[in-house]
Order: sequence, then structure tokens, then C-alpha cells
Amino acid sequence: MDIIDGNRVAADIIAELKAEVATIAGRRPCLALVRVGDDPASVSYVRKKEQTAAEIGVEGRVFLPPVSITQQEIFALIDQLNADPAVDGILVQSPLPTHLDELAVFRRVSPEKDVDGFHTVNLGKVAQEDPTGFVACTPAGIMELLRRSGVDLKGKHVVVLGRSLIVGKPVALLALQKRAGANGTVTVCHSATRDLPAITRLADVLIAAIGRPEFVTAEMVKPGAVVIDVGINRVPDPTRKTGYRLTGDVAFASVAPLCSRITPVPGGVGPMTVAMLMSNTIKARRLRDKS
Repeated sequence: MDIIDGNRVAADIIAELKAEVATIAGRRPCLALVRVGDDPASVSYVRKKEQTAAEIGVEGRVFLPPVSITQQEIFALIDQLNADPAVDGILVQSPLPTHLDELAVFRRVSPEKDVDGFHTVNLGKVAQEDPTGFVACTPAGIMELLRRSGVDLKGKHVVVLGRSLIVGKPVALLALQKRAGANGTVTVCHSATRDLPAITRLADVLIAAIGRPEFVTAEMVKPGAVVIDVGINRVPDPTRKTGYRLTGDVAFASVAPLCSRITPVPGGVGPMTVAMLMSNTIKARRLRDKS
């Protein structure tokens, strides 16, 4: 069993991106980060994105509107960023306060600056295999992690647990694409799927993205499978200073011995998400130069 080290792979990508940014003439690529409120996880995620941007030479601009911001006010902020020629990419950190229509906010971002890959146009481009679109960062990170780990999906049965717009649906589309490293046979499972273990046991590659701690157990995994654990869940643990521990959607201790490869939590898919956000931002800068 091999553990897929997302930290190492992400560090390699960051180094490559830093070298690429150094070759860009003129102004640096610019990423606008919008965070509403002080959700601890969101604060941590935005800080990490800002730090990584600085590391590779991308300008990071952080916008912190008050939690009381209205729908029209956040639309106005996004419109301002859409119109700013010095901004290449825009990320609105999720989750937003419940009084805001999050999907409408994502759709307000110009598709050409939607480096999170959540806009309807970019999701459509993934389905059409149009390389000018932006792929959502976590699914893109999963595919890159598989590629750099020597896992070719061609002819393999890929089972995706979860059908979210952020991970499940786009990663299923990516695995289906007619390109090197993809061409998988894909099954998407969800809360209404019957006899789930019977399906997951057929998977050559199992991608768990349902947000339920240690949901995938050894009885659900075929020996020799590749398991990609996308989940990151806080589980109460009084022995830790924080009062909790982080765990994925996979029961790692019992599942790992069965696998040919598996991602840990933390240190698996998570670091790849930030790396692919930076890749998308640089891509946005390059595409704008061509337009």
C-alpha cells in the first residue's frame, strides 16, 4: 500500500508555478479573495491562499466585507472586481452567511475570472471538454494527484461518492473525458443509491466526497483499489488541545491495508486544492493576454 502524499505533489506544483510566474512579462497575476464573516475555517483557508499566492509571486488582494452585507452589496463588489483590468481571478470563500444566495454570488463572477470553477459556463466547458474553461480546484487537484501518482483511469471503474457541484459532479465529468489519464467508466453514488457497498466494491478507483466522517469502511472497498478521500471532518476528541481531530470520509486505519494507493487526511487532497487555484489564476492571466 502506497500513501499518496498530497503535500509533496502540491509543493512540486507550487515550485513549477513560481517558475512560470517569473516568465510573465508586465504585471503579476492578481487574485481577489472575498471573505464574508469570521468563520474559523474560512479565515484559515483564505490566509493559506493568500500566503501561497505570495510564495509564487501572485498578487493577492483580500476583501473583508461585513457579515451584514446585502445581496446587492456583494453583487456590487463582484461587479467592481469583474470590471477591474488588474484583477485576473476572483474567489468568493464558501460558505457565505445564510442570508446570501451563494449560488447567485458564484454566478455573478465573470466566467473569465471564475478561478474557483463554479460558474455555470465553466461547468459547461468541463462537460464539453473545452480547455479554455476553469475546472473547480478540488476535482482538478484529484485528477492531477492521480496523474502524478501514476494512476491512469483508462478502462477503470471509477466510483464517486457524492454529487455536489463542488466535487462529485465535476470530478465524474473529468474522469469521463476523452483524454490521457481519463477515459474511466464512472458511477456516481449518492444518498438514494441502493446497496451502496455492492457498488463501491466494484471500484478500481473510489473517490469519497460526501462529508461524513469515516463513512467508507473496509467492507466497502475492493482489495487493490485506489482510494481518494476528499472529506475533511472535525470529530470531537478530548485528548487533543483543539478538542477535535480531523478525519476524512474513509476509515483510514481499516481501509488503507486493502488499497494499492490511498490519500491521507490531512495531507492528501487538501493541499492540491490551493495549488490548482493558483494554477487557474495564472491560466486566467495568460488567457487575458491572448484576448
